[in-house]
Amino acid sequence: MRTRLIHGGRGPRGAGAQGVNPPLVRLSTVLFDNLAQMRDARARRDHERVLSYGARGNPTAYALEDLVTDLEGGHRTKLFATGLAAIAQTFLAYLRPGDHLLITDGVYGPVRRLARDFLLPFGIEVDYYRADGQGLAAAFKANTRMVYAESPGSLLYELADLPAIAALCKANKALLAVDNTWGSGYLYQPLQLGADISIMALTKYLAGHSDVVMGSVCTLEGAFAPLSRMSDTFGNTVSPDDAWLVLRGARTLASRMEVHERQGLEVAQWLQSRPEVARVFHPALASHPGHELWKRDCAGSNGLLSFEFAEPGLARAEAFIDALQVFGLGASWGGYESLVTLADLGDRHYPVATQGAVVRLHIGLEDVTSLTADLQRGFAAI
Repeated sequence: MRTRLIHGGRGPRGAGAQGVNPPLVRLSTVLFDNLAQMRDARARRDHERVLSYGARGNPTAYALEDLVTDLEGGHRTKLFATGLAAIAQTFLAYLRPGDHLLITDGVYGPVRRLARDFLLPFGIEVDYYRADGQGLAAAFKANTRMVYAESPGSLLYELADLPAIAALCKANKALLAVDNTWGSGYLYQPLQLGADISIMALTKYLAGHSDVVMGSVCTLEGAFAPLSRMSDTFGNTVSPDDAWLVLRGARTLASRMEVHERQGLEVAQWLQSRPEVARVFHPALASHPGHELWKRDCAGSNGLLSFEFAEPGLARAEAFIDALQVFGLGASWGGYESLVTLADLGDRHYPVATQGAVVRLHIGLEDVTSLTADLQRGFAAI
């Protein structure tokens, strides 16, 4: 995998001298030598990747598509302006009025709004299942078209048995789509575990430098055509400049992830020793629910973790966050910097029993002693 990150997306060998980095190609109009050549391109572009017009993609984006496809182990990839746009386009491509969608209760928060404000009004049924996948078999209906999973889940990192969910989907003739942003195509391989569709916010670890937003959807061969058609129908494309930035970030993903993983686990263990903390949520901890699934299915962990305060109420969490000086207060993660935010679990259909507020941390690439000293500053403030 480390080698794929370095060499993927460069194009085939034997094409002569070429740069280490794919070129940045900005374009809108594509010129053809003759009308027959244009007609040929337009006849083929709905079935294969052909350079025909800027809204259908550009060579720099194609290079990134190839890299993501290689990481995910899929057939082909489409790119979108944001991770949420990639999720929305997945729903648009495969769901129709009268279909039923099952969504994990551990889902990335804005997906709930997407389901409420778009899917439901357009006649698509939506139900939520437990984040660990328990009870999912009983939730299928005759019209269930898709199961949408996220493992580990957002905020609390619940693990679900993806091969078991894939078997249920196959038995019920439903597609399995997985948000793989936590795994980033490096730690987790949903398509190899039975999923049909893998979605990532490339904004996070793949880009890694907090300077670009983008999403990807990679599928198995049998699932690609609806995604490709709908993506082109909506004119989805990404800037070659943004694609180039993600490509550049991806080359160092493995090295960065080693630091995120090591320091994330060190901070998680440090937090476990604090009297102010009731629980730490991190899949690599032996105490974490689903830890055995994490060991079985994941190649490692990253810099994300959450913890629950031992005392009830928001005031302690707010004072803690406001006292931090190294951790930035922000909603994203996956960049080189450490971040903190207050976790909102209020939209869950299966409430999580917590005695105190839950705070999410992203452990960046700063010196870990600076991070623990900053967290100590936060605890001292309460």
